[in-house]
Amino acid sequence: MNTNTNTNTNKSVTTAPLTGLRAVIVDLDGTMIDTIGDFAVALNAVLADLSLPRIERGFIERTVGKGSEHLIRSTLAEVGADAALYARAWALYQQHYEVVNGAHSVVFPGVPEGLEWLAATGFKLACLTNKPTAFAVPLLRKKGLDGFFSAVFGGDAFERKKPDPLPLVRTCETLGFAPGQTLMVGDSSNDARAARAAGCPVVLVSYGYNHGEPVAAVDTDGVVDRLDQLSGLMVPRS
Repeated sequence: MNTNTNTNTNKSVTTAPLTGLRAVIVDLDGTMIDTIGDFAVALNAVLADLSLPRIERGFIERTVGKGSEHLIRSTLAEVGADAALYARAWALYQQHYEVVNGAHSVVFPGVPEGLEWLAATGFKLACLTNKPTAFAVPLLRKKGLDGFFSAVFGGDAFERKKPDPLPLVRTCETLGFAPGQTLMVGDSSNDARAARAAGCPVVLVSYGYNHGEPVAAVDTDGVVDRLDQLSGLMVPRS
């Protein structure tokens, strides 16, 4: 990663200015919204229904980001449950998560301001998440963030999920810009790996759910502590 001192008011990380960008793809869980509370309530309700022990927030933080299927299978394994319970757990999870979606989550500081700056500056925005689309769309709406995005794609929108590059490539096509003109903003190595493979530059937030690993160790073009610090890293196309 090239470095230059960033003089943005919010003191973001050091990085070379990102130029030639026309669009931005933004992840959801751990990037825009802290959703661990929703996951905890829904998953523990499922476990209670199945007479299984509870799980803690730390486990969820290390596990989310690879889609609901992975989260549920990992949760069953964590509590020592029979993998044959997956189908029942999946159905229960859909019911419980639909009820709690957004009720125990909060927008991270700087996110509305960052999205407002991106939109006002002329960047075309899409949300790309491994969260099911049926949960992602109402969550964005409940938190007042849906109006920023021209498209929202969940983990079920394409044949494969991040870290596969396919979702990014397809999202770039929808936005109408080449991967090299489209910044991926996420919180984990999943986002970074997908971006690198798709040919997109990538910036990660420092506060997300990177599977329990330090985000500074991930290959990126920059790391920010708040989404509104992107204004100090991106040079708008004139």
